[in-house]
Amino acid sequence: MRVTEIFHSIQGESSYVGQPCVFVRLTGCPLRCTWCDTEYAFYGGYEQSIEEILTKVDSYGCQLVEVTGGEPLAQADAFQLIARLCDRGYQVLIETSGAIDISSVDRRAHVILDVKCPGSGMTDRMYWPNLNLLTMKDEAKFVLCDRNDYDWARKTITQYELTSRCPVLMSPVFGSLEPRLLAEWVLADRLPVRFQLQLHKLVWAPDMRGV
Repeated sequence: MRVTEIFHSIQGESSYVGQPCVFVRLTGCPLRCTWCDTEYAFYGGYEQSIEEILTKVDSYGCQLVEVTGGEPLAQADAFQLIARLCDRGYQVLIETSGAIDISSVDRRAHVILDVKCPGSGMTDRMYWPNLNLLTMKDEAKFVLCDRNDYDWARKTITQYELTSRCPVLMSPVFGSLEPRLLAEWVLADRLPVRFQLQLHKLVWAPDMRGV
C-alpha cells in the first residue's frame, strides 16, 4: 500500500475528539476540494505491506485507529487493512470523502463520511447511495465555507433524514468561516447536530504534519 504517514496524536474531530488515536494516512485522492488541508497526501508516500502497517500501529499501544488520507478507500487494499485492524480488536474509524462506495467497508468499523458541500467544489463527485448505508455507529460530516454551504447542508440533512440515521457533524472551514457564526446558525435553527472545530489545529500549528 502507499502510505503518507503513520502517527500517534489526539483525535481532532468527530465524536471521538480528544482521544488518543493512531492515524494511518494513505496516499492519493481523486478529489480536489478547495479547502483541502492535506494536499501533501495526494502524491509521494512510501510502499508498505499490510503486515508492516499493522506492526507499526501495534507499536503505539493505542486502541483507537483512524484510516484516513487523501481518500483511503481509493486504494483497493484499504478494505483488507480495515478488516485486519478490526480483527485485531482495534476501534477503527474511516475518514472518507463520500465519493467511493462504502458498502464493502467492514461493518465493525466506524465510517465518518464527509458530505461535500458546494463550497468544496466536489459536490458532483458524491456517491449519494452511501448516505443510505450510514448507521448510528457512523457519522456524517459537513465542512462549511459559508452560509450557502450551511443552507445546503441543512436541506441535505432533511432530505436524507440524516439526524435519525446517524450523528451529524458540522465544521467551519478553518480560517474561512467564523466559528461563532456557524454556532449561532445551528442554535437558531435548533439543529440536532454536533458543532465541532479541528482541535489539533488549536493545539498545534494549523499546517503542522503528524499531529
